[in-house]
Amino acid sequence: MIATVLPVVALLGVVGSGLMAGVFFAFSTSVMPALRRLRPAAGAEAMQQVNRVIQNPLFLLVFMGTGVLSLLLVIGAPISGSPGTAWVVIGGLLYLVGSIGLTFVVNVPMNNRLDAANPLTDKGAATWADYLSRWTAWNHARALACVAATAALAVGLPGVR
Repeated sequence: MIATVLPVVALLGVVGSGLMAGVFFAFSTSVMPALRRLRPAAGAEAMQQVNRVIQNPLFLLVFMGTGVLSLLLVIGAPISGSPGTAWVVIGGLLYLVGSIGLTFVVNVPMNNRLDAANPLTDKGAATWADYLSRWTAWNHARALACVAATAALAVGLPGVR
């Protein structure tokens, strides 16, 4: 059964981690630089709305679903004993740590602090300035982790057939 299901799970993992790499890359290369050009209050308010809107069923399906797939791969690939096992496990771990882990440990707490801030106050402006640099740096790390996860899973995919 594992030999039949594992290639499908790995392929879906490649697609999901690739989609998340694209989301994080788009934020790093366009969304955050655009928000940086706005007045601090406008940038902070826009990001507050983005953080609310992104929590939608389709985004969460891809983000969390890829996490579930990655966990299944980390557990199931070694059982299969296929030649690509190491790459599949590395890819799954990169996604779990670099996407899911960083999001919940770093980015979500920063999103919550920004959401609680009033962008029209000096404290809110200071929160936004700190958010822009720190959040974006950690988002770069998430993007790189997802690119690496996608590559590792793709390299390991032929071995799980």
